[in-house]
Amino acid sequence: KRHFPPDRTAHILEIGCGHGALLHVATEAGYTNMSGIDGSPSQVAAAERLGIVGVRQGDGLAALKGEADASHDAVVAFDVLEHLDRDELLLMADETFRVLKPGGRWILHLPNGMAPFAGASRWGDLTHELAFTPESLAQLVYSVGFASLDCFEDVPIAHGVKSAARRVAWLGIRQMLRAYYLIETGTARGAVFTQNFQAVAVK
Repeated sequence: KRHFPPDRTAHILEIGCGHGALLHVATEAGYTNMSGIDGSPSQVAAAERLGIVGVRQGDGLAALKGEADASHDAVVAFDVLEHLDRDELLLMADETFRVLKPGGRWILHLPNGMAPFAGASRWGDLTHELAFTPESLAQLVYSVGFASLDCFEDVPIAHGVKSAARRVAWLGIRQMLRAYYLIETGTARGAVFTQNFQAVAVK
């Protein structure tokens, strides 16, 4: 909710949408102009079985290349960029920047290379090529022309007693991690400690 455009008619494309779970949730929240693309025929078939509209099969980068300049308010890529090599990553960033309107958002979810257990997300999937930190992601988005970048920890969500306790415990552990990082480096500004993180780059 924090990251999506406030306009419910915003034109939003999700790259690597799977069976369309995010599209479904966004549609339930009132967004009327969502679409998604995924390379897996089984995921697209699952979307059809579930009645989730707007999901089509195809390559994400090819799909972006087929979109008009400044035609989208947001492009979403959850757990996608880590599967690309560096050349593909730069092409994806360039094409995303091109298709976004001024002020448009690139909304991301990524494995965090600076997390204490970074290897669990970086190496836990054989198809992963990369992990990111706020600094390396900034190098990418600013190099293609984005105006700003904000990164957010992927903290435990409280939806019951156990998860609420996990959240409280995490916040305590985070303070210790922040102190450690501050002592070692002299600053903890912008530090992100969860295994994955969210990011929003604005054109």
